[in-house]
Amino acid sequence: MTHLNEELLARIRADIASAGGWIGFDRFMQHALYAPGLGYYANDLRKLGAMPASGSDFVTAPELSPVFGEVLAVQVREALDATGTDEVWEFGAGSGQLAAQVLGALGARVRRYTIVDVSSSLRQRQRERLAAVGDQVAWADRLPEAIEGVVLGNEVLDAMPVRLLHRGTGVWRERGVAVSGTGFAWSDRPTELRPPLEIEGGHDYLTEIHPQAEGFVRTLGQRLARGAAFLIDYGFPEAEYYHPQRSEGTLVCHRAHHMDTDPLADVGLKDITAHVNFTGVAVAAQEAGLNVLGYTSQARFLLNNGLLEKTELLAPAGQALALKLVLEHEMGELFKVLAVGPGPVWQPRGFAQGDRTHRL
Repeated sequence: MTHLNEELLARIRADIASAGGWIGFDRFMQHALYAPGLGYYANDLRKLGAMPASGSDFVTAPELSPVFGEVLAVQVREALDATGTDEVWEFGAGSGQLAAQVLGALGARVRRYTIVDVSSSLRQRQRERLAAVGDQVAWADRLPEAIEGVVLGNEVLDAMPVRLLHRGTGVWRERGVAVSGTGFAWSDRPTELRPPLEIEGGHDYLTEIHPQAEGFVRTLGQRLARGAAFLIDYGFPEAEYYHPQRSEGTLVCHRAHHMDTDPLADVGLKDITAHVNFTGVAVAAQEAGLNVLGYTSQARFLLNNGLLEKTELLAPAGQALALKLVLEHEMGELFKVLAVGPGPVWQPRGFAQGDRTHRL
């Protein structure tokens, strides 16, 4: 992959030069993750897997335990019934494990399962993983004009490019990227942009804003004519996201199951991600005409949908993995679930207890 990495670096350097020597971090992150054939999600590197020995960089809930998809399918079935629909749309389907788990649980209740994924290499893995279900699964490059069905997005919003804002000596600047030798360096420029909340104190502060994720949700709101969307990701409500003590932001990178905080190194060879501001996402959904149907932790959502009952049927090793989905020090509390939908407001069973919508 070295030659592809060098080609990507050359492309970014050329873009910076054509832009006058500086680009915003969101543009840099777009190149690093999604440049056709070169970016991290567009090249052939192995991304998903439970262990570093597999050559993977990180694990997601469907890869960790099949119980995740089986339990989510309980919620999907209820949502299909409540909205009178029979299709599922999944954005950023990874290896196809979640699709396989949901379809394995719901079978013919889902007439069509459509995957929207920009990664050609991941699409190939999905096709191989889902070959047995045949024409029940389809792939699309972009959102259609109208969607009727249940939309799933597991760890999708966190991979959308973010803009960086830095407050130093009391002045806000946008943090972008410039060329430095054969690599890249941080460079701050004056900006009128601000975080959505006033950050208490005068200390230096680095954070992210999320125009692309919020724009995606607005577009989804315009297209979702009937149904519901369940967005699962790590993040916080606004008051926690922009807490004065979170002064170094949430931006991190993942490679070989290790985390680092330098997205300017090993460009195209590792994941770059930021936590989700769920308040901003919920507001964007409402601005597009959707209602918030619920917001809670992943643990509460899965427990409400019967995770413990399914876990009891597993062997001890499988039980240990499934419990990582709900344990507070694992994925249970950091990951949240937000549900939105058009039309009449109804409460999905995943939010029957422990709903936190009032905290958005």
